Amino acid sequence: MRLQITGLLAAASLLSLSACGPCPEDCVNVAGQGGLIPSDVAAAAAESPCVAGSQADFVQNVGDRVFFDFDRPTLRPEGIDTLQRQAAWLQTYTNYAVTINGHCDKRGTVEYNLALGERRATKAKDQLVAAGINPARIKIVSYGKNRPIVEQDGSEWAYQQNRVAITVLD
Repeated sequence: MRLQITGLLAAASLLSLSACGPCPEDCVNVAGQGGLIPSDVAAAAAESPCVAGSQADFVQNVGDRVFFDFDRPTLRPEGIDTLQRQAAWLQTYTNYAVTINGHCDKRGTVEYNLALGERRATKAKDQLVAAGINPARIKIVSYGKNRPIVEQDGSEWAYQQNRVAITVLD
């Protein structure tokens, strides 16, 4: 299992560097922020260069996700930092609206996790609004535990990847 995780981290690191050719030197690996880029986003980023104002730019240079502790909708300090970067980016690229998707790990009932995912997405939205983003540009959706980001094999790492709010450009 550790070999698989290490392989995924190495692949994500290589992907962030290869997809970031035209970007400035400050491209960052999303895995370094505590999470991996999902395969569909990673594939899209690999196919399109990291052009300023693009989805790849947003994911790699700003960060599209904030992570939460078990059974909590409270933003962590690093999540607040990510949302501040998102707000600055959205103030620059005003043509985008966003959807914030709230997710949970598989523990708990479907109903409970839908409510928790909504509270997480709402906390992220509230932080963006407090940073000056018009609330009309932000939608929230809760997937609860119904759309896991990674397979939940019972490891804490897998659970952590699914306790997240992900900002998607519309």
